[in-house]
Amino acid sequence: MERFASVERKTNETDISLRFGVDGEGNSSIETGVPFMTHMLDLFTKHGKFDLTVDAKGDTEVDDHHTTEDIGICLGQTLLEALGDKRGIKRYGNAFVPMDEALAQVVIDLSNRPHLEFRAEFPSQKVGTFDTELVHEFLWKFALEARMNLHVIVHYGHNTHHMIEAVFKALGRALDEATSIDPREKGIPSTKGLL
Repeated sequence: MERFASVERKTNETDISLRFGVDGEGNSSIETGVPFMTHMLDLFTKHGKFDLTVDAKGDTEVDDHHTTEDIGICLGQTLLEALGDKRGIKRYGNAFVPMDEALAQVVIDLSNRPHLEFRAEFPSQKVGTFDTELVHEFLWKFALEARMNLHVIVHYGHNTHHMIEAVFKALGRALDEATSIDPREKGIPSTKGLL
């Protein structure tokens, strides 16, 4: 059974239509109005072997905050719905990804207990026109709505673009591992009996 979900979110600040497929091929069709975010979501999709369609319009004339935040909300909601009761999944994922001089690590537990632990200090406050503080905002809303435990660690790096790119590639790979089906797991991967 293909695991996918879609959502539409319309507010006074954003209008977003998003479709997320867990069992994909790395295909993306992404228009966010935030070029750097579009690039990062494309990397996330490719390296996680997901399928992602995003059509987002937001008040980017103000800044990129609302659009970035609301995409994180929508992505988290679709992931949660697509996974259903999480029967048979590996649950945990861990990935290290280098990008030239930078090294990022992402560790995930699809635990139904939302938490973000974010250990990254970016040298620059902007990449192009994108405020780098929005990386945390996106990841927190994604973790919250997906109800996952998400740890993001940038071990080192000095180019902010490379550091963030490594994070999004690692996020895709760690989530791919956590959502993968474990043929040995016959039920819910928890002693509680549910996630």
